[in-house]
Amino acid sequence: MDYVSAIVPPLVMAIGFGFLVRAIIRSQGGAQRAKEDAAADALAARSTTGE
Repeated sequence: MDYVSAIVPPLVMAIGFGFLVRAIIRSQGGAQRAKEDAAADALAARSTTGE
């Protein structure tokens, strides 16, 4: 039974990581996409100009 206790934690982490990636991908786009892109572009412009 040691093999079961050895495989469970990595298996749980892999499944959790898969759900995390799926949630991130599904949250991209939508109605707020242009607003989020504009905010990210403004932040990037501020960081490159040194303000």
